[in-house]
Amino acid sequence: MKATAMAHPIQGLVKYHGMRDEIERLPYHDSISVCTAPSHTRTTVEFSMDYDEDSFIVDGEELEGRAYERVEAVVEKARSKSDAAHTVYPVRLESENSFPTNVGLGSSSSGFAAAAMALAEAAELDASKGEISTIARVGSASAARAVTGAFSHLRTGMNDEDCRSERVPSNLHEDLKIIVGLVPYHKDTDDAHREAADSHMFQARNAHIHEQIAKMRDSLRNDDFEGVFERAEHDSLSLAATTMTGPSGWVYWQPATLAIFNTVRELREEEDIPVYFSTDTGASVYVNTTEEHADEVEEAVADCGVSTTVWDVGGPAKLLDEDKHLF
Repeated sequence: MKATAMAHPIQGLVKYHGMRDEIERLPYHDSISVCTAPSHTRTTVEFSMDYDEDSFIVDGEELEGRAYERVEAVVEKARSKSDAAHTVYPVRLESENSFPTNVGLGSSSSGFAAAAMALAEAAELDASKGEISTIARVGSASAARAVTGAFSHLRTGMNDEDCRSERVPSNLHEDLKIIVGLVPYHKDTDDAHREAADSHMFQARNAHIHEQIAKMRDSLRNDDFEGVFERAEHDSLSLAATTMTGPSGWVYWQPATLAIFNTVRELREEEDIPVYFSTDTGASVYVNTTEEHADEVEEAVADCGVSTTVWDVGGPAKLLDEDKHLF
């Protein structure tokens, strides 16, 4: 059985940090994000007796080591939920990204979301988006939110019934433009999550995050642009403070990252433009603004010496027709 799916990566708005369970990837607290389009991952999977063993290929490279293990965890989660006889056969999974990976733009979220969506179809699961989000979650907690798409909320919990993603209603997608300032810099998000709980800032962030989640949901429901993206900007600083005060003192920001921060604040404070920066665990920057100001903001970000692109809000993961198979 073969299936192909597509999913969009996420920009974290209220981000999660640290995992209480590294196998099921259960986060310590809730998180909210927005999917970004047209950036996407397309993934094809097939269970077949013609294969000798499971194989996973991403952007033309066969995975090994920890990267292989994370995809295998998602495959095994799908297998465990299926009654289809063919899932005992080896699986081939091939994936392609339409955007740069490992630079803080959420490629793991779209990658595991597309994989989970395709696996659910190939394994003949009669599953809702929320249920599929629990499959994606064992690859990356952010991927759970990429399954449900747009503005989504992953609730924490100790099981699949509680720790799954849901959409948050909002009309902000109609006017939101996301200018990406690409700052290439290799990172390992897993290491940052693993160390998060050892930061002296971690408990303070955990105590703070619950109110931020409630306020973010309220701002989204009320289409409050300033409320959503001002909070996302501050949460980026909170996340970085926790990351930088862990045992390894991870610092992902680069000079260009800080230049974009300063440019955004100048545009907001001196020209009264509704614009806010946001970062996940990486050096690249999301700059959130409205359609009216997108051209001016992109030009200012590009003047920081970085490549830019303009993204919109992406929808949920979806299945694609047979002519979109990668193999």
